[in-house]
Amino acid sequence: MANFTIADIKTLREQLGTGMVDTKKALEEADGDLEKAVEILRLKGAKGNAKRADRSTSEGLVAAAEVNGKVTIIELNTETDFVAKNERFIALADKVLAAAAAVGAETVESALAADAGGQSVADLISGEAAILGEKVELRRARTLTGDAFEIYLHKTSKDLPPQIGVVVAYSGADAETARSIAQHISFANPTYLSREDVPAAEVDKEREIVTEISRNEGKPEAALPKIVEGRVGAFFKQVALLDQDYAKDNKLSVGKVAESAGITVTDFARFKVGA
Repeated sequence: MANFTIADIKTLREQLGTGMVDTKKALEEADGDLEKAVEILRLKGAKGNAKRADRSTSEGLVAAAEVNGKVTIIELNTETDFVAKNERFIALADKVLAAAAAVGAETVESALAADAGGQSVADLISGEAAILGEKVELRRARTLTGDAFEIYLHKTSKDLPPQIGVVVAYSGADAETARSIAQHISFANPTYLSREDVPAAEVDKEREIVTEISRNEGKPEAALPKIVEGRVGAFFKQVALLDQDYAKDNKLSVGKVAESAGITVTDFARFKVGA
């Protein structure tokens, strides 16, 4: 009879985030030796990484950190919320973030190539995925520069790590308003900072669509230009942060709120797990 208990299975599962059956089999094979069981699970997991390559990773977390006057934000994904809230997965995210921040990673590729304790982030993730028994991937990474930053991490469930992360880069001294704008971004999900940042082709396409809609509604041809521009303005209020109605007071735009507070938002990033 193998020399292990239910408590040993529970300990190993909590440590690695592995399934009940796989954990029990590994302990049986290791005759109750926890360290040997970890190696067995890792070896079996490594063989399974290729089989998991096409699996969906819709769970995970968002993390961000300021290093050397810059802020790096990452999204690390896995298959299930069971692993997403596992301490080993969270520790892996911390290591990935630290490595990505150290090189100021602008892309996933540069983050994966970064050094993480003598190995690349890509190899670190691969090794941990083998232990966790699920596909793990770094989906997004970005580094922002600026005079000052506000980081807002939001939990959509109290049992899970942050699922939405926002970084606001700004100049000025009102950190409270900057944080409020970060919270607004987490809710309103703007795509661009200002209307000037929206690609002309995207604006032209929107104008074409709302023109057709207005004509189909039977609007007078003479009134079309004014109607169309009004609807294009509404489009900007959807996609451009500074044009959006402020979540805490929809009579004000985010741009007006920032101006009144004496701050200038220069950049932002918003990551949501699986989005």
